[in-house]
Amino acid sequence: MTTPLSHYPPGTTPIEILLVEDSEPDVILTQEAFAAAGVFNRLHVTRDGVEALAFLHHEDGYADVPRPDVILLDINMPRKNGLEVLAEIKRDPLLMTIPVIILTTSQADEDILRSYQAHAASYVVKPIEFGQFYQVIQALGRYMLSIVRVPPPH
Repeated sequence: MTTPLSHYPPGTTPIEILLVEDSEPDVILTQEAFAAAGVFNRLHVTRDGVEALAFLHHEDGYADVPRPDVILLDINMPRKNGLEVLAEIKRDPLLMTIPVIILTTSQADEDILRSYQAHAASYVVKPIEFGQFYQVIQALGRYMLSIVRVPPPH
């Protein structure tokens, strides 16, 4: 699923975000929060780690997708979890420079430590309460647009 380009004001260049998230309510809230924050992005969604890696490697129907500028990655997913995906991304010379932000409900110290050991750019705990979740996503969007600078793809 990708947000169509027709939703962006003329003259804006949307950033490409890959959201790896298996929870449909979290996907919808993320889309709405980015839009409400004025974050002009193309949000691509994959539902698990296997699908995310297919997207990143342009396999299985993802031949024409753009390289993401940033990846928002959940940890707890079916088929391949986020920490496994993060490790694969950071081992791949073509993908390793893409910033990966862990966006998860896990507050476990072990998950936080393992994420940073695997070179996550940030670790963000998703609040369970709707309003707080919305605020976190909006802050993330502003952070990605105004603070973070990413290297160009090689």
